[in-house]
Amino acid sequence: MDDKSEPRSRSTAQRIAVIGGGLSGLATAYYLKRFSPAATVTLYESSSRLGGVIDTERIETDQHGCFVIDHGADMFATEPPAAIELCRDLGVEDQLIVPDTTRAGAMIVHRGKLVPIPDGFVLMRATKLWQMVTTPLLSVPGKLRFLAERFVNSQLSMDDATDDISVAEFVRHRMGAEVLDRLVGPLVAGIYTADIEKLSMKATMAPMVAMVQKHGSLAQATLARRREDKDRTERNSAGARYEKFRGFPNGMKQLIDTLAVAIGEKSIQTETPIHALHWNADQTSHSQAGTWEIRSERGAESFDEVVLATPAAVSARLLRTVTGEAIQAASETAAEALSSIESASTAIVVLCVPKSQITRLPNQFGFVVPKIEQRKILAVSFASHKYPIRCPSDHTIIRVFVGGALQPELLEQSDDEIVEMVRGELAELIGMTGTETLARVVRWNNAMPQYHVGHLKRVETIRRAMDQIPNLHLVSNALGGVGIAPVISAGKALARKISGAS
Repeated sequence: MDDKSEPRSRSTAQRIAVIGGGLSGLATAYYLKRFSPAATVTLYESSSRLGGVIDTERIETDQHGCFVIDHGADMFATEPPAAIELCRDLGVEDQLIVPDTTRAGAMIVHRGKLVPIPDGFVLMRATKLWQMVTTPLLSVPGKLRFLAERFVNSQLSMDDATDDISVAEFVRHRMGAEVLDRLVGPLVAGIYTADIEKLSMKATMAPMVAMVQKHGSLAQATLARRREDKDRTERNSAGARYEKFRGFPNGMKQLIDTLAVAIGEKSIQTETPIHALHWNADQTSHSQAGTWEIRSERGAESFDEVVLATPAAVSARLLRTVTGEAIQAASETAAEALSSIESASTAIVVLCVPKSQITRLPNQFGFVVPKIEQRKILAVSFASHKYPIRCPSDHTIIRVFVGGALQPELLEQSDDEIVEMVRGELAELIGMTGTETLARVVRWNNAMPQYHVGHLKRVETIRRAMDQIPNLHLVSNALGGVGIAPVISAGKALARKISGAS
């Protein structure tokens, strides 16, 4: 960065506590130290490690070699740019690796077989119409209904900025039930691990809403974008724009480790759960001056600012512990709204399998499974197709997603039972036989916030309540934006606000 782009920090030293050592907390703490070098920033994490749902396991075997297994995300998007900017700020941009785009693309299970997503189809828009006309995913009536989208009136309730509808209702109205069930539904559900009948259109697909409001239909919006040459990347994609993703050679934990080093060991306290928060108002001032006292088993410590970077349920619990004159009502309001945001659980089953044991190994990055297929898996990702260096050349790393909002009962099984269930599904879908070289079951309980219809109103309630609580801040993927880049962006923006940076 040049001098003009460097933020201006406050001249007075601050004591700032960041509670939560996941990516939200780490990004916030890093940028707080960057924007306010004179501040004392302390990050608290209740567990023994940092990173939250981001973790990587490196396994060395005598017989087969090394396997690098990501337990959560295995890459990040370069758009929005917050994640790539963070890597640039950390000085590790040159270490990033690009997925093997010769294998890019995704598929959908259709009547028990894997069918490619139509080339140029991204979430809800077809940038190549002929591909939609010829796809076997849709029947003739389904294709005709999709082509009629340009003649469908705008959803009336979406014209009012205060209203919201589900993704399912929006797609069903505009493109029909078949497009929803066979194409859009599994793609969107795969991103949010959600029930699309409940998923908020405005909270998750706002650009699509804006396109319909401006152009009258997604088809007309796509035509306009084509004339302006805005869909060049999308026209060469099938479900995702993989050339706009990056990863680390040693897995995503490399980002967490780099952040931890940049923040500094002395500024991080792991195995330190925070039990309560108390606001000590400055009785000599008519302003909202005062200090926060945070309490843990190590005792009580005072800070000028406190950031809650914990999951929604944990933040709600901490807000309910807040004591201090005139702010308890606002804390309870924020806690109640946070508690109303549901979360889904999922398990990622990672299998390292010899290629010789897979008779129909796809060349693409993975596939999603529509609900109507009535299978016991949500999606499959071939991690070593994206990054071949993650395992020996005679193996493939398969990541299978189980559970989610629609099948939580599957997670009640033991790890062995889940692995056996996944083996059966993969045997039918890709011809996997025998026993894998390595198997891991990674459980993420209540880790995926659900943006149900009306989510933006709940977020507005939370933000209004938090604005009434002096020097206490909230950063969380439960508010807006799943994914690595949105989480980093929110943390950076909050750090700017606290630091008074421009």
